[in-house]
Amino acid sequence: MLVKYFYDERLAQASYMVGCAATGEALVVDAGRDITPYLQMAEKEGLQITHVTETHIHADYVSGSRELAAATGANLYVSDMGTADWKYAFVNEPKVIAVRDGDSFMVGNIRIEVLHTPGHTPEHICFVVTDTAAADKPIGVFTGDFVFVGDVGRPDLLEEAAGIADTKEPGARDMFKSLERFKAMPDYLQIWPGHGAGSACGKALGAIPSTTLGYEKLFNPAFQYTDEDAFVEWLLDGQPEAPFYFAQMKKVNKLGPALIRNLLPPQRLDHGALTRALDEGAVVFDLRAKEDYAAAHIAGTINIPATSQGYVNYIGWFVDFNRPTYVIVPENADVQTVYTVLRSIGADDIRGYFVAEEVIVGDTRTLKQIDAHKLVERLATNDLMIVDVRGRGEFAERHMAGAVNIPLGYLPRSASEHLPKDRTLVTNCASGYRSAIAASVLRSLGYTDVVNLIDGAEAWAAVVPVE
Repeated sequence: MLVKYFYDERLAQASYMVGCAATGEALVVDAGRDITPYLQMAEKEGLQITHVTETHIHADYVSGSRELAAATGANLYVSDMGTADWKYAFVNEPKVIAVRDGDSFMVGNIRIEVLHTPGHTPEHICFVVTDTAAADKPIGVFTGDFVFVGDVGRPDLLEEAAGIADTKEPGARDMFKSLERFKAMPDYLQIWPGHGAGSACGKALGAIPSTTLGYEKLFNPAFQYTDEDAFVEWLLDGQPEAPFYFAQMKKVNKLGPALIRNLLPPQRLDHGALTRALDEGAVVFDLRAKEDYAAAHIAGTINIPATSQGYVNYIGWFVDFNRPTYVIVPENADVQTVYTVLRSIGADDIRGYFVAEEVIVGDTRTLKQIDAHKLVERLATNDLMIVDVRGRGEFAERHMAGAVNIPLGYLPRSASEHLPKDRTLVTNCASGYRSAIAASVLRSLGYTDVVNLIDGAEAWAAVVPVE
């Protein structure tokens, strides 16, 4: 038996391949939408992908399970647990097999047993793995978004992201019961989770790729609770803001994502097409570095610098699945990778891309920037409003005196209510990255006097009064 680990740094998302050396069969668990790494690994190891499965209907990325099964002819195993509202819509397609708690199937000599673990979602299942050629006891569990290193899956996404009322507390109570069941399993079991540090599917995920059940029993805060009410209160408190695109991912993954081969290939467009796209209300993301955007950009575009590995998460806050999407990239950009990244969160309606050197010409705009020392001087005149776009938890720990907190992704929904257009707005965050995005978003919303604070939290906290 072999286990191969795949990790998408952009989404902090883990997937796995389990192979039986004796028969050459392989299973892929929780595939990302870009299936190339799995196909390459199978070829390298001399394996055939015969089984594909996933732990639940994902909220943070488009599942590649259907894509991979279609490409390889593998059987696709999906959960048949949970309520009718959250069952897979494509379960009657050929070679799709619905599984329930206690079911099992073989991948060569490897037995995969289904364990229902509701909490993060009602249909969530884990996969208990036994290498029957070597042992009669399981070696580990693919836990998906049930148990992470140092954390457990958040139960509030159906309510916070998908808009299904009154589901987060029942989800938290389900999580408690699932953990009680899981605690009874052997300490030696390896745990292979579906996410690492940086994922919004929990609040304090560790960066280590795997763990053991025994270790989590000792050190994972979720395992320390014996009182259900206290656990529920702890689990629901302090969860990070859920990106709005999560709601779309739930729908897409439930219905069955479109196959990549059916989507438009990248198309290079000219300046005239950019003008028309903006006039028609399309969303145009400028992926250049924030310094380049500040120096010159086209009005109405949103700057999401691809200089950050996790830039796709910020695109997820502002992509509009009801409007076409375009991107502006530097001349040397890997356009195919950009498309792959955007499609990983379901931004499939990408009508084309623009090369910055060709379209950032003529009637361009600049974006004002300021450092912390200059900010102190300006604050004395009292003509500024500080807009802190960090998460609520970050803001609560420390913030500039008098600052208004609107988490970055909430600006389009909240700016008009909380931010006046007759004052200078200064956006700030922990590093200068989110604040740069925020400044471009505010400009796209019609705010003309916007300044980005380029310094991070340590710099501004050293010179500006904080609370």
